Amino acid sequence: MYSPQRKDFVSLMLGDQHSHNYTNGKHRRQSCWRKWKQLSRLQRSLILFLLAFLFICGILSYPSLTEQWRGLPDRSLKEDWVEMDNQGLRPIPPGFVPKLPPGVVPGVQDIPPEVMPEIQRPSIPLLPKPPAMRKPPSKRGPPALQKRGKVSDWQVKDGEEATIKRDEDGGKEAKTVISWRGAMIEAEQGTELQSTAHGKEGTVADAEDSANLKPVKAVDRVEAVREAFRHAWKGYKAFAWGHDELKPISKTHGEWFGLGLTLIDALDTMWILGLKDEFAEAKKWVETELSFSKNVDVNLFESTIRVLGGLLSTYHLTGDTLFLDKAKDIGSRLMPAFKTPSKIPYSDVNIGKGTAHPPRWTTDSTVAEVTSIQLEFRELSRLTKDPQYQNAVEEVTRHVHRLEGKRDGLVPMFINTNSGKFTRRGAFTLGARADSYYEYLLKQWLQGGKKETELLEDYLQAIEGVRKNLLRQTSPSKLTFVGELSNGRLNPKMDHLVCFLPGTLALGAHNGLPADHMELALQLMETCHQMYAQMETGLSPEIAHFNLQSNNGRDIDVKPADRHNLLRPETVESLFYMYRFTNDSKYRDWGWDILQNFNKYTRVPSGGYTSIGNIRDPLNPAPRDKMESFFLVGRLCTNL
Repeated sequence: MYSPQRKDFVSLMLGDQHSHNYTNGKHRRQSCWRKWKQLSRLQRSLILFLLAFLFICGILSYPSLTEQWRGLPDRSLKEDWVEMDNQGLRPIPPGFVPKLPPGVVPGVQDIPPEVMPEIQRPSIPLLPKPPAMRKPPSKRGPPALQKRGKVSDWQVKDGEEATIKRDEDGGKEAKTVISWRGAMIEAEQGTELQSTAHGKEGTVADAEDSANLKPVKAVDRVEAVREAFRHAWKGYKAFAWGHDELKPISKTHGEWFGLGLTLIDALDTMWILGLKDEFAEAKKWVETELSFSKNVDVNLFESTIRVLGGLLSTYHLTGDTLFLDKAKDIGSRLMPAFKTPSKIPYSDVNIGKGTAHPPRWTTDSTVAEVTSIQLEFRELSRLTKDPQYQNAVEEVTRHVHRLEGKRDGLVPMFINTNSGKFTRRGAFTLGARADSYYEYLLKQWLQGGKKETELLEDYLQAIEGVRKNLLRQTSPSKLTFVGELSNGRLNPKMDHLVCFLPGTLALGAHNGLPADHMELALQLMETCHQMYAQMETGLSPEIAHFNLQSNNGRDIDVKPADRHNLLRPETVESLFYMYRFTNDSKYRDWGWDILQNFNKYTRVPSGGYTSIGNIRDPLNPAPRDKMESFFLVGRLCTNL
């Protein structure tokens, strides 16, 4: 091979100084392209992959960076306000001039010493109150906030475009709030104490009157609860009277058993709230319209807790034998459910034919259903002096007490009505299908005068089983939660139904059970509160998943399929117990916050409240057009 010929000279091209044919950039581009082509296919692929990866990372990080940049000014302003507040300073309203003693000319040399401190105070920079950061409008928001297209009649009537109404008495303005479908409070009521920038309670006034602020009257929470009930009742009376459930958006009704579930469930609530007119109307319907002589299948558990329980509680409050007679009627019609080989009741009863059967797809019943009817049937026997009701349910209780297949007092979710044995033994939960078994153990023990030791033993053993197998804490904030056990593996999820447990633990501790039950109740009550507080709507999901490792800095995650809220009462009921036993007003305040959020995101202007499908989206919570009957149960009275 010959070596390449060597050049002993350098060529140089000189062009005219006015020439514009300089092509060095073109040659450079050609040189870069030549070098790119010289790379191997693998090298070029790696470079392209790296560039694409960096581009995607930049796109993903852009929103979080912009949010942080937007938040910087707001945080700095708030910090300055807090610092001024700690120093005892207050911002001077615009246009405010300190009043000087008569005859004093506003010159520094003429100002008396006692006025000088008031003039010198503003030497520290005074900042205006930071404006509230608002999110840009979303296309998923209320239709009225976007362009007016085709709007349904109920939207036009109940959710008209935002207007400002002048108060007839005081001349104040109340802004009508637009919702995604009309399900919001009709107007922003100025009845609550407003918060200032310093985080203290105060009121909003004009700058001219800032020196003479007058406090706004605090909200009458009792009346607010009555108003919420009346609003729900208005919708039920108008569109679903005598039927099981209200569909508030479509302004119609839903039927389950055809027994007026909502009306019967709400009887005791109306009596407690002192709504005499509404109660009288409902009583008349029970007296003249309610009949159990119909060919219909009802669920043993649901009809017991809603119908039988509602009638018994109303009898205890009023002493009216009408309700006891109706309770005896439905109770006797439910008895065929216990005619099984194992005495474990079937799930369904035809109250007209007097027959019972399991679901079409299985011969199993859920453990919660067969062990959460005892309180009502035992009480029916006590009131009627007929032991058949109590005998039937106590045989179930004794059978489950001695049954094999438990794990440290925890029971599986299913039991077979033929064999009487637990099935699908690998899963243990305090959520759906098992929850009220544990609740009824304690309450039966109390109902029987604390004499039935087997009930107490089962309850105490179960609580220890919860501690040993299901209790965990989140990594970021150490929230205590009750998970689920599936084939020996913990699943860090908790149903909203589990929020019955704080109240039940507190009730037991109040009646002489170990003090550490109350400590656990306090921890779990905080967790159930956070299931509401950490959601964008302030309402809890049906199921929450808890983080055991601080991956994203959040304690609670919610899967898309679990984001619905069915207006469940378990958390509110526990808050009632906690406030009564601790006298800590924060629990009543938490209950009040929940009611306010129900008003904001589930209230339908034409009457009623609706369950929602997405508690993570305040702009479109996805209303489900259904008001469950248990929404009007006496637990609504927590804020009384």
